[in-house]
Amino acid sequence: MAGSSQGMSESVVLKNGECEQREPEWHVLQCAEARQELKAKEPLSEDEIRQRLARHGPNALPEARAKGPWARLGRQLKNFLIYVLAGAAVITASLGHWVDAGVILAVVVIQTLVGFVQEGKAEQALSAIRHMLAPKARVVRSDGQHQIDAANLVPGDTVLLEPGDRVPADLRLEKSHNLKIDEAILTGESEAVDKSTGSVASDAPLGDQSGMAFSGTMVATGTGRGVVVRTGARTEIGRISGLLAQTTTLKTPLLEQMDRFARILSIIVIAAGIAIFVGGAAFSGLPFRELFMAVVGLTVAAIPEGLPAILTITLAIGVRQMARRQAVVRRMPVIETLGAVSVICSDKTGTLTRNEMMVTRAVLSGCRLEVAGEGYDFEGALNADGGQPVDSTLLNELARAAALCNDAHVHHDSGRVRITGDPMEAALSVFARKAGFDVDGSAADWPRKDEIPFDTENRFMATLNHDHHGRSVIYLKGAPERILDMCNSEVAESGETSELRRDFWERVITEMASDGLRVLALARKPAERGIGELAIEDLEQGAELLGLVGLLDPPRQEAIRAIAECHDAGIRVKMITGDHGITAGAIARKLGLKNTGRVLTGKELDQLDDNQLRDLVGEVDVFARTSPEHKLRLVTALQALHGVVAMTGDGVNDAPALKRADVGIAMGVKGSEAARVASSVVLLDDNFASIAAAVREGRTVYTNLKKGIAFMLPINGGESISLVTALLLGLTLPISALQILWVNMVSSVVLAMTLAFEPAEPDVMKHPPRGRNESLLRGFVVWRVVFVSLLFLGGIFAAWYWAMHHHGDESTARTLAVNTLVAMEMFYLFAVRYLDSASMTLRGVLGTPIVLLAVAAVIALQLLFTYLPWFNETFGTQALSFEMLGFAAASGVVVLVILEIETVVRRRLLRAGPG
Repeated sequence: MAGSSQGMSESVVLKNGECEQREPEWHVLQCAEARQELKAKEPLSEDEIRQRLARHGPNALPEARAKGPWARLGRQLKNFLIYVLAGAAVITASLGHWVDAGVILAVVVIQTLVGFVQEGKAEQALSAIRHMLAPKARVVRSDGQHQIDAANLVPGDTVLLEPGDRVPADLRLEKSHNLKIDEAILTGESEAVDKSTGSVASDAPLGDQSGMAFSGTMVATGTGRGVVVRTGARTEIGRISGLLAQTTTLKTPLLEQMDRFARILSIIVIAAGIAIFVGGAAFSGLPFRELFMAVVGLTVAAIPEGLPAILTITLAIGVRQMARRQAVVRRMPVIETLGAVSVICSDKTGTLTRNEMMVTRAVLSGCRLEVAGEGYDFEGALNADGGQPVDSTLLNELARAAALCNDAHVHHDSGRVRITGDPMEAALSVFARKAGFDVDGSAADWPRKDEIPFDTENRFMATLNHDHHGRSVIYLKGAPERILDMCNSEVAESGETSELRRDFWERVITEMASDGLRVLALARKPAERGIGELAIEDLEQGAELLGLVGLLDPPRQEAIRAIAECHDAGIRVKMITGDHGITAGAIARKLGLKNTGRVLTGKELDQLDDNQLRDLVGEVDVFARTSPEHKLRLVTALQALHGVVAMTGDGVNDAPALKRADVGIAMGVKGSEAARVASSVVLLDDNFASIAAAVREGRTVYTNLKKGIAFMLPINGGESISLVTALLLGLTLPISALQILWVNMVSSVVLAMTLAFEPAEPDVMKHPPRGRNESLLRGFVVWRVVFVSLLFLGGIFAAWYWAMHHHGDESTARTLAVNTLVAMEMFYLFAVRYLDSASMTLRGVLGTPIVLLAVAAVIALQLLFTYLPWFNETFGTQALSFEMLGFAAASGVVVLVILEIETVVRRRLLRAGPG
């Protein structure tokens, strides 16, 4: 018991000379001391209520500042690629081509609207938490008992609690009768917590503050009474709300890269434009206006106008694929971030486990049983150590005790299991069914005559049952040490009794507890014929021990498989829970997590500074008894190690860390609304295995984006270099600025879109995650962009000179140059689909159906571009002969063959190199 003076409030003198009252540690104070601090020794009067309401304000969380649609629209425009596109539109308009300027602006609008709609429900977390406050509360005031709006509660009010109530404010309990409160939304604990009126130590974590009831939690069983100590923003749930408001959301790695890429590209284009203008003025001899327009054309050529469209389309397809896997992506760029995830921090309860208590082990005299099955599902066998099914008189009696000394009901409704009553009692009822006992018929065969309900002081429950033949039996269940004290003997497997082996049973209890199991003992006591009532004093001796059962919130089988897949992909999985350390360690071992030898608790985290935590966080994979601040610190520390962190969770206590993580993943079924809206991904099936699928999809999206960039940039590179070469050498431009826009915005985009549909590579989950700062343009991709740009340059000038040599007409030469460029694009598309392997295979040639459709569409568009009079007039093109079209197609084949040779040579050099 903590000292009574330890939690008293103190006055602190501030710098301005004013005196601020530091809030007492309410869990440390005795009930009378808490009332003394609150100046509320008796129920409050109406006058006192009004004064306190004016001083403390209503019991409600502060309204989040609404972010309207204009602010949301503004966020979409904070993208450098949008600025680049807008600049391209202005330049195009300056050329007098208003239609093309309109097309580019349409791309800007579409890009902006997609993001605007996708983020339509963002930033609602504070509002969601606010709705979790209880709307009504039952209070005792000076004029009697009332039911009032919870918003009108004030510190010092006396509140009554009953089963099913949502606690309306933070309370210091002063009466508790079998009171259990579900605090999972704050602590993540899978079991309802026993409450009492006693005080605890100052450093007790939230989950151990048994004398407190916290706002927003649910009363599971029992009744209680408490005095309000904190309201509104000062409650625990209010503190999390404030923490959430202060938490910033990081920009995704892809957006950072695209921003950086767009800035560097723009600087290079502007600098090159100025240099070319100066060099052209000095060497080319072109008139000023013509030179200026040529430089503007160069700018249009160098900017990949279609890249933002490809980015948006690729991400949108990824979002659609994730929806098929029961995952809703709320922020579109996050789908790519999933592919870079190097650490997954997962909550335990309801995420890695089922949030359904289950008997996993039973120990009888001379027999240990492992219980199979999942959660409240009735399917599952009881097997002895050798794996053999068990059926004995003792097991049948243990099952009868579990079913009859029980107030819970378990039933299946439309494919879903529903329970009424305490989750542990529901688990005992399921265990009895697995043991072959007729639970449904037991109530009629063995009706209950009397009972002693479970109480935190007595620590057991007892029922008196009879079998219509004059036989009466008292069945007991409860804390193992309490039941052992009541037993003189134990029941053997044959059904006969022998002397109680207390040392043996205490060793078994210790062993089961060290495995993270919640242990209950079951016993019976023969009753005299005709007995009709139970008395606690009559049960203190003479009971016969039937056995022990160990309960656990079991891990999901699919989570075990998903964690193994994550480890294969080089992703560390860490468990962060509010549960006890022993339980967390046991579950972590069952799940197959690494580094389960050490469990770091919230109390130990408090003793570490940020640098010490950074050094330690990479070595430990299990964290227990954590608060929202701890989870936030852990995510931040992992990010400081350059990790891309995904955080999963379902409770209000997870919301700040979900928002801070690179990818926040909330559970959609059992998760709180606050967690869902603070996250960027919501799993509709609450299945951790969906995360591994999401990572696979994210890696596929990134690979396809890399292919898209490797496809589009050489087109811009070839166009730009051809224009620079022509300007510096004083040659006629082989392709006009308007024709460049046609290639960039039509054929390039249509072909590049097909890369967004490419399936995942076979080994996508067999290599480690990429670094957070890894550039899309690195190593091989840079080489491929430069190499193909030079091939396109050669093809453009070859077409130009061949046409000029044979026909001497600039319009015809430019038309052939454009068609040659597009033909090279089409053949390059087949090469870029397999960056590291040969593409001249049946699979590579046939491609996917969408590739063939896109190629057919581009051919049709190019025929219109070449032969339709309106296009001839608009773009300055001429009809080409079949011979010229053959030249264009042959150029594409040559490019593909050269790239195949380059791939073979490069792979041989890599194999011959070191390592």
